[in-house]
Amino acid sequence: MDLFDEQERATGLQPLAPGASLLRGFARDAAPDLLAALADIAATSPFRHLVTPGGHTMSVATTSCGTLGWHSDETGYRYTARDPHTGRPWPALPGCFLALARQAAERAGFPGFVPDACLINRYAPGARLTLHQDRNERDYGAPIVSLSLGIPATFLFGGLRRSDRTLKLRLVHGDVVVWGGPSRLAFHGVQPLAHAEHPLTGACRINLTFRVAA
Repeated sequence: MDLFDEQERATGLQPLAPGASLLRGFARDAAPDLLAALADIAATSPFRHLVTPGGHTMSVATTSCGTLGWHSDETGYRYTARDPHTGRPWPALPGCFLALARQAAERAGFPGFVPDACLINRYAPGARLTLHQDRNERDYGAPIVSLSLGIPATFLFGGLRRSDRTLKLRLVHGDVVVWGGPSRLAFHGVQPLAHAEHPLTGACRINLTFRVAA
């Protein structure tokens, strides 16, 4: 742990596992621009609570942007070229989204990252995300870049089996987690959020998750 602390002080990067890193505060300065772009996205493709294949309504509200957007209903999890709720193409990835995602991936050791999809989750207090793997992408060679804005959350980061031990990471406004390579299919989730307020987002957390889906 002392080695991790030393490296984090020197580079802003905390190793979590092979191919996985936490970048503390990496997106803090960009947050106002990111949130302004998000408001435009949500005006076109509003947040909604999706239904899982098992028929459960998710506590997290979602929307997407990019060439493909992520969707879930009784028939399964998948990416779609159009927003099923509006019938229109998903909003394009804003330039500030792309720049931040590419910079974070490069800092974490994954140069040349060009995401084509961004899943956007909005967590109210009490919302959670159970342990899962990101397996709907066609190519696992690209990393996942996950950005937190707003109120804090406890992020769970495990191994390649659901039963593996999980790290509990307190993520705050501007933190970015990147995982790929040997950790690309690591199980991860979010514990129920405690009530809090943030001056930019109010009583919610926004999570931007960048992927190469096609």
